[in-house]
Amino acid sequence: MEPPSCVPATQFETAGAALNAADVRKLLEREDVRYLSEMMNFPGVLFKDPEVMEKIKAAHDLGKPVDGHAPGLRGDAARNYIAAGISTDHECFTEEEARDKLEAGMKIIIREGSAARNFDALIPLLKEYPNDILFCSDDKHPDSLVLGHINQLCARAIQAGVDAWSVLKAACLNPVLHYKLDVGLLREGDPADAVIVKDLENFEVTHTFINGEQVAQQGKSFIQAKPAVAINQFDCNLKTPEDFALSSTDTLPPFSSHHDPLVIPVMEALDGQLITTYLQEKGKIENGFWVADTERDILKIVVVNRYHNAPVSIAFIKNFGLKTGAIASSVAHDSHNIVAVGVDDNSICEAVNAVIHAKGGVSIYTPENGIDLVALPVAGLMSTDDGYKVAEAYSRIDQAAKQAGSTLGSPFMTLSFMALLVIPHLKLSDKGLFDGDKFEFVTSTKSDVIQ
Repeated sequence: MEPPSCVPATQFETAGAALNAADVRKLLEREDVRYLSEMMNFPGVLFKDPEVMEKIKAAHDLGKPVDGHAPGLRGDAARNYIAAGISTDHECFTEEEARDKLEAGMKIIIREGSAARNFDALIPLLKEYPNDILFCSDDKHPDSLVLGHINQLCARAIQAGVDAWSVLKAACLNPVLHYKLDVGLLREGDPADAVIVKDLENFEVTHTFINGEQVAQQGKSFIQAKPAVAINQFDCNLKTPEDFALSSTDTLPPFSSHHDPLVIPVMEALDGQLITTYLQEKGKIENGFWVADTERDILKIVVVNRYHNAPVSIAFIKNFGLKTGAIASSVAHDSHNIVAVGVDDNSICEAVNAVIHAKGGVSIYTPENGIDLVALPVAGLMSTDDGYKVAEAYSRIDQAAKQAGSTLGSPFMTLSFMALLVIPHLKLSDKGLFDGDKFEFVTSTKSDVIQ
C-alpha cells in the first residue's frame, strides 16, 4: 500500500479532497505503507515547491522510496527531478528517454496497460539493465485482466530475445528489492507466495498461492467476495443539452499566429499512448455554436465537475472516431470528474447523465441503442460486483463504443486520461483546456465567460 503524493495532481482542477504533507507523513509512518506513490507534479519538484518537497522528505526520512511520473522529461530537467530523490518512472514512451533516466540512476518500470503501451519501445533496455527494469500495467481493463497480467509481459520479453533470468528479475525480484517487500523471494521463513507456470516461455499460470494457500487455479480465483459498502462523493445535478452548447463567442479564441477566427486548439488522442498532440485545426460553427465535425473526426470533449454544480468545461478532440452518440466516464484521472466525448450535445448529455444518475460509471449512448452503463458506485471508480461479471460487462460496452465508430484500441481507458493534466501536451480539466508543456491554461472555461 502507498499514499498518493499528488491529491490533487495540480491546482488547475477540482478534486474531492486534498492530502497535504502532514497527511502524507502520517500515512508513510504506517508499517504497511511501503513507498510514496508517483510524484506527478514534476513542475513542483523542479521549482522546489515547499509542500511537494516536504512530502518527498517525509518518505526519505522514513527510508521509503518515491515513485516518479515525468513523461517526456529529458536532460537537466530529468536529472534535477531524479536528484530530488525520485527513484522510478513508468511514463517513458521512448527508449532514448528511458535510457537518459537509467543513466542518471533511475529505475524504469516498463508499462503495458490497456491504453498505454510502451513495452515494445522499452523492452530492449532489459538486456542492458537487468537490475534496473521492472514491469507494470498501471491501468488495465477487467476484461484484459481476466486474460493475464505481468505473466503476459514475461512471455513477450522471452519472444523479444531476453533471457529468462533477466525476465524473472524484472517481474519478481527487482520490485521486491526496490520496495523492500516481505514477499516474493521464497527464502526460508518467507510467506509461501508463489505462482506456478507451465514453462518459462509462455508463462501460462496454472496455480497461485498466497501464504501457502492456493487461491487460484487455471485462471479461476478461489478468493471469496466480501460484501462492500459503497463510499462515494458525487454531488452534481443532472445536466441538459444546453449545458454542453458552446456559443462561437464564448471561448476557443484563435491562435495568435493565425488570422482565421475558426482556427482552434484541438487535442489529438494517440492510440497506445497517454500523451496527446496539440493541433491547430479549423473548428466548425453551426447556427452560432461550435459543434463536432464527424467527417474530420473532430469531436466535442467535456469535463463535468462531479463534486458540485459548475458550468461545463468544453473543448474539441481528434482521433476518437465516433460516428454516433457519446461515451462518458467518472474514471478521469486524477481528480475523477466526469469526462465525455461525443458527436452532439444531446448524446453527450445522455451519456453524462447516466453516470451522474449511477453516481459513477462508464457509459455509452447512441440514438440507435440508447444507454449502456457499467456502474461504479465505489468512489465512482470501482464496482461491488464480481470481477468476472464486471469484465463481461466492460467487454460489452467497449465493443459498443467500437461499433459506434471508435478506432481506438481502448476507447474508455484513453478517455480516462484526457483530463490528466500532468501528461503532455494538451488536456482538459473542469476548469479549462490546459497546456501540459507550459503548465498553464490555453483557453478560459465557459464559467469564466459567463461570470
